[in-house]
Amino acid sequence: MNAAAPLLSPIYILLAFGLYAVVHSLLASFTAKDLAETFFGKPGRRYYRLFFNIFGTLTLLPALALPAILPDIRLYVIPAPWVLFTGSIQILAALLLLYSVAQTGALDFLGFSQALGLKTNDRLNTSGLYRLIRHPLYTFSMLFLWLTPVMTLNLAALTFAISLYFYVGALFEERKLHRVFGQEYADYAARTGMFLPRLW
Repeated sequence: MNAAAPLLSPIYILLAFGLYAVVHSLLASFTAKDLAETFFGKPGRRYYRLFFNIFGTLTLLPALALPAILPDIRLYVIPAPWVLFTGSIQILAALLLLYSVAQTGALDFLGFSQALGLKTNDRLNTSGLYRLIRHPLYTFSMLFLWLTPVMTLNLAALTFAISLYFYVGALFEERKLHRVFGQEYADYAARTGMFLPRLW
């Protein structure tokens, strides 16, 4: 194997995830949703969230597969007994992530409520974990990813790309939420942290 091959792998991973991030961000925009409604009428708006999630999942799979396919280098392994501690935090992060999805409304989050024509929750969610941080889904996902017990160069590149996308995505998401909820969101953002509780 070419000695430089593992060093090129992170570049391919970053490029692949970058392409995914651009497409995913464009589809998440109000413009894309408006175009879907223009071309397909009310069904375009009704089924858009479900389509967005299915398409996003399928197009993410190649980027997720690259770390396992490409040449790689192990960076570190969390030794015992520390791996028990970090593993416990991972489990807690996963549980809090699921709780965050439940707070968001799992059916709304996945797009089933919209597709089935059920009433959706259009209010700004400021309860539970959202009282402390504005993006618990991103926060606990990143915490889970970075505490993986075996870190390789490829996994580090993918985790970095995902974390960067979460940060940039949070900025765009906040801009959209401010557009929808106006001063209510501005007041909420002023008293909460993006990824950590505001302590000042």
